[in-house]
Amino acid sequence: MYSYGLLEPGCYYLVKEKEDSEIKLIKATVESDHCMFVLSYDDPLVTEWKRKKDPLHDIIECLDDATVKEWEKHYPSSEDAYYEEEDDD
Repeated sequence: MYSYGLLEPGCYYLVKEKEDSEIKLIKATVESDHCMFVLSYDDPLVTEWKRKKDPLHDIIECLDDATVKEWEKHYPSSEDAYYEEEDDD
């Protein structure tokens, strides 16, 4: 069993929170004395504080920069989701 306290801020991870849960992509962004601020790339994006001692069933891998860049090509950013083309008519 792992915990959020093992995550490094600024890194992307593939994790399973529970044994029977789906694999999800998260990014640890801010670390305080007792907590981690985590972005969870679900639909929609979820941001939340997790206690460092909160359990993670598995940390599958930490993604390298090349993998993150490749993934970003396929993940719709919030800018893309809310962008509307103006009609010139």
